[in-house]
Amino acid sequence: MRTVLDPTGERAPASRQLRPRPDGLAGRTVGLLDISKARGDVVLDRLAELLEREGARVLRFRKPTFARPAPVDLRQEIAERCEVVIEALAD
Repeated sequence: MRTVLDPTGERAPASRQLRPRPDGLAGRTVGLLDISKARGDVVLDRLAELLEREGARVLRFRKPTFARPAPVDLRQEIAERCEVVIEALAD
């Protein structure tokens, strides 16, 4: 069975409870997700430097293409390994 996700066809947005933000990032594992748009890696390279300077452990991830949602296995890996996730979009 396949599940097809269409971000443009949502008639009633899903309601989700926001998780509380951490007090700080020092000592936390932060995942940086590059969605594969041009120059997103440049933004994330600089962000990684800043986060590491503040004491965060940074893990990098990349979607195969910006045109589709991240594969389930990639989302699962990020969820298991990271406490905070930042997604980059650039052109």
